[in-house]
Amino acid sequence: MQAGNAIYETIADLPPILPVFPLSGALLLPRTQLPLNIFEQRYIDMVDAALGGNRLIGMVQPSPDRDTDDPDNPVLASVGCVGRLTSFQETGDGRYLITLQGITRFALGKEKSSYSGFRQVECDFAPFANDLKCGEGEEDVDRHGLLKTLRAYLDSNNLEADWSSVSEAETEVLVNALCMMCPYGPQEKQALLEARDLKTRAETLIAITEMDLAKSQNDGGTTLQ
Repeated sequence: MQAGNAIYETIADLPPILPVFPLSGALLLPRTQLPLNIFEQRYIDMVDAALGGNRLIGMVQPSPDRDTDDPDNPVLASVGCVGRLTSFQETGDGRYLITLQGITRFALGKEKSSYSGFRQVECDFAPFANDLKCGEGEEDVDRHGLLKTLRAYLDSNNLEADWSSVSEAETEVLVNALCMMCPYGPQEKQALLEARDLKTRAETLIAITEMDLAKSQNDGGTTLQ
């Protein structure tokens, strides 16, 4: 797959160690884009290092089901997604506005000792090698069921969609974009990230949305947060 000016054909094209940006509720998936506002010094340093190197950063959530005594260095979830830094802007007040383009997921391994201020981990890309294949598994997705659930959600929340753009979107792009935009919590987003394949991810999103719609109807109002 191509991300920015780089092409990643196999997992051998990816480094064994990545800097990671822990951010609760943030979801990056292959071939999607995630805009980020970077203001904490250690992550500004991380972006500087990425710009001077391979431009790769791993997005990972703090583990949603494990507490930590150190909120500045929380226990990390077991799976993240690496993105290439494809857009960069300085704001003039010390912040960076960047965009990451998702490449592939990875399993987190041992955390490396670092004096750089930001965290770095060993990465295992092998379980997710198929992420590098554009459109992998699209034919197995229940696109009709996904769009039906999307329409029900929008109707329930008095929202509109550009259905022309939705109908023209490739299935992989549609599934991953909807997962990233969904207003669910860290546990649900981690489940979407860790879904075995595109079909399972779409099914998981449908199931989560249907459960929330049912709860909303039972409570007499919208409960999405």
